[in-house]
Amino acid sequence: MAKPRIAHLAGPNATIQNTPPLVTSNKARRLHGLPLLTDADGAPARFDALRTQRLAAPATVYVEQFSAHPLERDAAGLYGPPDGYVDGAGEFHEQRRGADDRPVYRIELRPEDGLYPLPYMARQADGSAWEDDTAHPGAPAAQSRQAYFPDGSRLFEEVDRLGVSMTGHGSMISALADVDFHRVVPSGGYTRGLPAGERTDIGEGDIPPEVLGRDFFTYRPAHLASAPPRPALARIANETQRILATGEYIGAIWSQGSPRIEETVYWLQLLLDTTLPVCGNAAQRTMGEISNDGPKNLHDSVQYLTSRVWADADGRNRAGMVLIQEQQIFAARDVQKGDARPGGYVTTGGHGGIVGGIPHDAPPLLTYLPGVRHSYGSAVNLTRLPGEVAGSLVRDGRREAVAVAVKDGKGRLLGEAIPRVSIVKDGNYHADSADPDPGREADLNAAIARNLANAPLAGFVVEGQSPYGSMTAPGRHLLMQRAAFSGMPVARVGRGNNDGFTAGTDIFIGGGNLTATKARLLLIACMLKLGALPAAADPDAPTTEERDAVAAKVAEYQEVFATH
Repeated sequence: MAKPRIAHLAGPNATIQNTPPLVTSNKARRLHGLPLLTDADGAPARFDALRTQRLAAPATVYVEQFSAHPLERDAAGLYGPPDGYVDGAGEFHEQRRGADDRPVYRIELRPEDGLYPLPYMARQADGSAWEDDTAHPGAPAAQSRQAYFPDGSRLFEEVDRLGVSMTGHGSMISALADVDFHRVVPSGGYTRGLPAGERTDIGEGDIPPEVLGRDFFTYRPAHLASAPPRPALARIANETQRILATGEYIGAIWSQGSPRIEETVYWLQLLLDTTLPVCGNAAQRTMGEISNDGPKNLHDSVQYLTSRVWADADGRNRAGMVLIQEQQIFAARDVQKGDARPGGYVTTGGHGGIVGGIPHDAPPLLTYLPGVRHSYGSAVNLTRLPGEVAGSLVRDGRREAVAVAVKDGKGRLLGEAIPRVSIVKDGNYHADSADPDPGREADLNAAIARNLANAPLAGFVVEGQSPYGSMTAPGRHLLMQRAAFSGMPVARVGRGNNDGFTAGTDIFIGGGNLTATKARLLLIACMLKLGALPAAADPDAPTTEERDAVAAKVAEYQEVFATH
């Protein structure tokens, strides 16, 4: 039987697809007379860091017998003979010729074997050693190397080549599934372009020169860091939907930066109309770094997908989209990064969030199932979004109803349609005085004015008191009312990781136990489905009819928030 096939989707700022800087080894520094890397005492470093590289030609190496483990020799009687012996001059002989000859195994290394860990020998163009990603501290992009892989193919190859199972075997991923690699919003880019003939894993056709911050997104080097803009949410949904709709895959793995992935997997849960699962994977440590956690997370996702533990009796995904980290299976809605360490992900909302786990040497296990709507059952998935919705702008002092195109003629979500939703964080003792004058709140006034001028779909998420979501400064509360009666829906949640359930009102949407970041994504999706709120002629003094109209529309939003 053919192995199942999985799609790997490369996302932005992905530590899991990132490597430590390629630093010139002492072996190369000695060869070229360069200053050596030293330890704390000033002595040359004990070992060179080994970096995975490809052989250009076959090579024969001789490995000392019983050197794979300190206690191998203790069981010498259980071993067969070595392949031969190496004398003091380094010459190999099939028979021992002297008492000092060392027993060895002879290994033929070939380029087709794959990657091998070796000292890094490269230098800069001027002959100096590489000390970091950049040619010199603060160097521009043109004088910097990329640490991120352009897609997942090298990542999976390294996991397969270097990873060892509990039973001592390699090829841990390819033994379970075949993987295709897709660059959705990748972390690394081909700044000089790439002809189709130079690649085999990521589709057909040429790749034109790519631009940092437009086509790919990194956070290292720190001074060149970039992140995808809001319209990228449309590309993420469209491309993932297209890939899964091909019928070629049993599911997908999405890789992204560890503090960002929690939002994307929830976005995919809301927007994708698919019966297949998507697993999110991140890493707190770069690929090849000491105790890097990414390979195990990836292998766990492959196990989860191929196990089909996620499938109901009809073969449909019953668990929603998940984030799999450190052998825990988190529900997409209820997870966030709590710390930059393996095991640093936590559940949110105080009422579950871990739906299962990946036991040691046992199949994946689901113990709970989310009760919220997701993917093919989502009220705001791509299929259920309308072609256009009603928006609202103020031009030349006059309010205008604006038709906002949500999808193109092929049913693809439009990037320019993605609403602008801001998170407003509330804290006690915020107001300047007891005077509730909204005019003092320059930030909110500016945000509302900006939305009215150029964002026909816009809204706010208030992260207020727990669990009520209310704001402590009267002027800011009045401004959020003004926003709602100006056509901008306002969702309220409790601060931080809120264990309570924030209820709605006639003009404010209750965010339940969602975090502010997740409530923002749900509000964006709702606006794409429901459009703007009906605006009052005077947002500071709405009529009874206008207030009732807003309340009716808010109730539609509330229904989605209550079930997603």
